[in-house]
Amino acid sequence: MKKLLLASLLLLTACTLPTFGGPTPAPTPAATVEPSPAVSVPLQPASELGTKGNPVILALAPATQPSDDLMTAGNALAGRLQALTGYEIVTAAPASEQELLQALSIGNAHIAVLSPYGYLLASRERGVSALLSRLRDGQALYGAQFIARPDEGFDSYYDSARNENTAEAAQALGQFRDRKPCWSDPASPSGYVVPLGFLRQAQIQVSEPAFVEGQGTVVRAVYAKGICDFGATYIDARYLPALEADYPNVVEKVAVIWQIPAIIPYETIVTASAVNPEIKRSLLRAFIDLMNTPDGRLLIQKVYGIDAFQPADDTLYDQFRIYVGESGLDLSTLIK
Repeated sequence: MKKLLLASLLLLTACTLPTFGGPTPAPTPAATVEPSPAVSVPLQPASELGTKGNPVILALAPATQPSDDLMTAGNALAGRLQALTGYEIVTAAPASEQELLQALSIGNAHIAVLSPYGYLLASRERGVSALLSRLRDGQALYGAQFIARPDEGFDSYYDSARNENTAEAAQALGQFRDRKPCWSDPASPSGYVVPLGFLRQAQIQVSEPAFVEGQGTVVRAVYAKGICDFGATYIDARYLPALEADYPNVVEKVAVIWQIPAIIPYETIVTASAVNPEIKRSLLRAFIDLMNTPDGRLLIQKVYGIDAFQPADDTLYDQFRIYVGESGLDLSTLIK
């Protein structure tokens, strides 16, 4: 019955599908019946993907209550992609990334943006492939750093003048054995998960951590003493304006002990396994063409918060995958 209901909605909706697991924002009669929030039966239309009977489904950014602005921008983005590729494209609005991963696995989404953790899980279990990686300051990857106070007996193995480490991780990080870390939050790639992976790969056990909620707070805690012995942040959280205003000598007092190279990706635009190479190539060209126009870039910003990207493949995640695995954390618990 659910399968028939979803198939009916695909045929009735000209531009969008109703949200996954949430209220339908548009008051159009064709979208007033909501699907089950946990669809377990994939759509199996007879039509070829990209036709009216089986449109390509563009998943919007997950939102429990998608705004009218998001839905409007999503519909406009789908329309522009449809015009550029010639394939029928509709939208869907998942309530969470967990729900989005489910939709990708059963054919209820074909194009989506995933977090780094979401990509690792989906590429391993659901066969998605990378299309485009988000850029920030022209880079697709970023690094992290371990910080501590030298006056607390810690030695720095990072040469800021040459921007390179002066020792291997095992030697530099060995001084943190049985010491207390301050981590940002339980899902932070740079403030917890990847640094933990480096420590565990080097077989360095630390004492019970403090999660202090925020990378600037990690720097503050290390600076203050007595809360933790060391911490980890992105590069270089010590220069946050609020920290420099409160602690003018923070860079002198809190040192970079060792730097994790740029191995952490930003978000990735992906395609589901059902998307054939021809459609994937067309979508890649269309996204790039849109990003090169002011109105197209604005639509992508509104829908996904992305203002620059570059073509990507799975190799972008090689090192990140290793250290997330070394952390020993359950990947599914890191996804909201």
